[in-house]
Amino acid sequence: MDNVHAQLYKLQSNGVSLSTAELLRYQQLAKLFNLAPKRAPQARLAGSYLTKHKGRGMEFDEARHYQPGDDIRAIDWRVTARTGKTHTKVYREERERPVFLFCDYLPSMAFGTQLLTKAVQAAHVSSLISWSAAARGDKVGALVFNQQQHKEIKPLTRKKAVLHVCHELMALHEQSAQSKPDKAKDEKAFADACARARRLARPGSLVYLVSDFQHLSAQAIQHLSHLTRHCEVRAIVVNDPIEHALPQTSSLQTVSVSDGQNQQRWVLGDTHEQRQYKKWRDEHNRSIYDMLRKSNISRFSVSAGIPLDDQLQSMQQEQRLELS
Repeated sequence: MDNVHAQLYKLQSNGVSLSTAELLRYQQLAKLFNLAPKRAPQARLAGSYLTKHKGRGMEFDEARHYQPGDDIRAIDWRVTARTGKTHTKVYREERERPVFLFCDYLPSMAFGTQLLTKAVQAAHVSSLISWSAAARGDKVGALVFNQQQHKEIKPLTRKKAVLHVCHELMALHEQSAQSKPDKAKDEKAFADACARARRLARPGSLVYLVSDFQHLSAQAIQHLSHLTRHCEVRAIVVNDPIEHALPQTSSLQTVSVSDGQNQQRWVLGDTHEQRQYKKWRDEHNRSIYDMLRKSNISRFSVSAGIPLDDQLQSMQQEQRLELS
């Protein structure tokens, strides 16, 4: 328990609600998270990502000897005067790759057994990605949603955009506290959010879906599959330790565990029950992972039971393997 208190103190968090300080601290860690694209951006947009195609753009690439057919307006007169031979400027076309966040605050995210609730960890992840994008000069936009409403944040640049994202993360999280699980409502809210993300994310964007994906339906997958045609989509699956394995105990104890749809009773401290529970959870998690994989969505995992700081290295390794 003392270790948990020490970790929460370091995170400037109580594990249940959100504060400005705990989201701002991720600005210090921004450069530790890699937002490098898996593939070349697909959209012909202006920005800070360079293509291999050379043309008249905003980014100077080199000066080379003038060749017949070159635009005389591109002649580099300084180099020409210095060398005595006509040179022309060659540019690389710039690309922009906005980063778009999709943050899930449905009732299943308000669950946590060790350190943070999944919703709080999702906010931490979203803050880190926002600061990382801003540090690279990328525009940052977001869709934050719960069971009742959603907030859309248009992609903007610089620190002001991240502060706007953090403000909405806190505001909607507070409003989500009283929501009760409802399978039909939650599946509809998740699918509707996926439809909005499909509409809001500009072609060429890097989209991060931050969720436990407990309400991933065929309709939601259909929207996400369309999204992957024009954007690079990465799923960060936020989970709680108990969603993988039952905790070890020295005595037999009965607990109820729900996957958001079904509720089952399990006995802690019983080896057979431990194995059965793990099999049940593995099958449930695998079904989610398979749906994401078939939709061409890269997947990474984050635990709500461990500070995000301590997971950055493993996240980067997992990301390199997934994107290679």
